[in-house]
Amino acid sequence: MLYYLGQWLADWAGPMRLLGSNIFLAGAGTATAALLVWWLLPRYWRLLPSDRGREHAVGAAQSIGKPMSAGILFIPIFVVTAFLFVPYHPKVTGLLVCVLGAMMIGFFDDRAAGGWSEYRLGALDLLISIGAAWFLCGGEPVSIWLPLYKEVWVVPAWLYMAGATPLLWVSINATNCTDGVDGLSASLTSMAILFLGGILYGIVGHAEIAQYLLVPHYADGAQWAILAFVMVGTLTGYLWHNSYPSAVLMGDSGSRPVGLMLGALALASGNPFLILVVAFVILVNGATGMVKVVLLRFFKIPIFKNIRYPLHDHVRHNMGWSNTQVLVRFMLLQAVGTPILLVLLLKIR
Repeated sequence: MLYYLGQWLADWAGPMRLLGSNIFLAGAGTATAALLVWWLLPRYWRLLPSDRGREHAVGAAQSIGKPMSAGILFIPIFVVTAFLFVPYHPKVTGLLVCVLGAMMIGFFDDRAAGGWSEYRLGALDLLISIGAAWFLCGGEPVSIWLPLYKEVWVVPAWLYMAGATPLLWVSINATNCTDGVDGLSASLTSMAILFLGGILYGIVGHAEIAQYLLVPHYADGAQWAILAFVMVGTLTGYLWHNSYPSAVLMGDSGSRPVGLMLGALALASGNPFLILVVAFVILVNGATGMVKVVLLRFFKIPIFKNIRYPLHDHVRHNMGWSNTQVLVRFMLLQAVGTPILLVLLLKIR
């Protein structure tokens, strides 16, 4: 919205031309989201439901009584800020509708006594993932790039959706599983999304760099990048209050839409394997536990018998790590590993 306002007012007020700069929109949107969440969250979290503790989770008693489901407050701030600072894009608008849907599913789960069943949540996450995959491709063929191949692949909409839907579903649930230590989920996802924003703006969104690296150039890369940076700002404002010892918890109403955004931005970059690069710690921490459950429950195949999942519970319970050690060490792994994996992904082609 502000982009078009700047174009309209540029002839009357020179400084309004700043609103036509993607870098300015990204910076201003990030700061606006961070400040709004930081300021508004403590003023309204008294209205949120209280945490009842998670069964079998390590340290669950420490969270009992804290306001939870903060996503119902900071996700609308993210959506409004995105509408203000991201130049209009129908795919972005459709994705934001799905983000709000994921938020509402998470909120009703947070409010329900005992929470909703795994199957009910899984089915609803699947519907959200299908909707988001549809909006991301717009029902049209999509150009993607893959590791080890220099050519751009054009895949039909049905094939794109067949691959994008499970990726989004896993991203939603892996992010949700990672939300068990103060600051962990928001820190890891904001770092991953920050990397994706840089890729969308500086690599696939930049014609010359994209040509040099033999990846496709996406004209809408800057718009997706601004959306990514606004989400980083939103999570930064939340982290101010969620750092150890936390005053508020995001709950499913926060982790589910944030996970959806993570997967969607990886897909918007044109390479679905990027989620393995920027969020491998999140996936190892949360998604491997889902694989363990599926194999045992449906195929009677036991794996990782001696490992407790999510992995952050294992290292706290079995290895004696503190919450701070989990946060710092997991972030270090992702901060060091992502650039290395990204270089390999871009250069070995």
